[in-house]
Amino acid sequence: MTIIVTGAAGFIGYHVCEALIARGDEVIGVDSVNDYYDVALKEARLARLQTHPGFSFERADISDDGAMVMLARRAENVTGVVHLAAQAGVRYSLLNPQAYVRDNISGHLNILEMCRGMKDLKHLVYASSSSVYGGNEKLPYAESDPVDCPVSLYAASKKADELITHTYSHLHGIPATGLRFFTVYGPWGRPDMAYYLFTEAIFRGETIHVFNHGDMRRDFTYIDDVVAGVLAALDRPPSPQHANPPHRIYNIGNHRSEALLHFIGVIEQAVGRKAELKMAPMQPGDVKETCADIEMARRDLGFEPAITLEDGIPLFVQWYRDYHGH
Repeated sequence: MTIIVTGAAGFIGYHVCEALIARGDEVIGVDSVNDYYDVALKEARLARLQTHPGFSFERADISDDGAMVMLARRAENVTGVVHLAAQAGVRYSLLNPQAYVRDNISGHLNILEMCRGMKDLKHLVYASSSSVYGGNEKLPYAESDPVDCPVSLYAASKKADELITHTYSHLHGIPATGLRFFTVYGPWGRPDMAYYLFTEAIFRGETIHVFNHGDMRRDFTYIDDVVAGVLAALDRPPSPQHANPPHRIYNIGNHRSEALLHFIGVIEQAVGRKAELKMAPMQPGDVKETCADIEMARRDLGFEPAITLEDGIPLFVQWYRDYHGH
């Protein structure tokens, strides 16, 4: 099979590409390699992918509708699209809201238009986010919960993606699956994420700002578990017989909510140093706790996360040591 993966130079996209290639799929990676975070890290991921003969790369921006139309015309025998490219980050949406409308909404629409023009396409899998649950106080979050009150523009853009995809699935019969990811971490991760920032600060002897005075919990999901969920979803496109329209949404999380201070303690143990902590108030757009109900993904996809925080964080820290020369 030939699969297009957008965001191929990104954290999740890189790992998904590697897994698809490893099982024998041809992969067309798409990425603009923008400078939201360290371009060298993105290029390093890309360089590793380009050593595989089953991988080809298109340096293109999903918000460029002309580029996506041309890609659809050039790409032959594409049976699946895994759309992971997006403007990430909750706090950055306070600084650059236009990027979220351009990349996450207009860009997502361009991907749907691209899919509409692909005659062999069997399935679109796209990234949503646990952020869509907003300030929902019912835990764990279930796909049937209301998601009408986002607390960040990032969350609103991801909810918009789900609505737009539902509409396209209804109008054009595009089989599509949205995956609500819960705090993904692991090797080759994003430098703007807490686990990366905390690890970096501990190695450098710098202060860690602990928001909401440490009273926060997250459902941390290891990258290998996330990739397993993505591939399981890709291989199981919804049909009009099972869903009308053929559009589904699943939580992809670890189904365990970990306390922030415990999370920091696991990093400290893996690094072998204590962190210097500074308590701080809650940040705008943030939520106190997340936890995924994964019963639907278990039932329909056979999804079963296997990596605990205590196992996954040391794997990330070891990668960090190797990559940064510590």
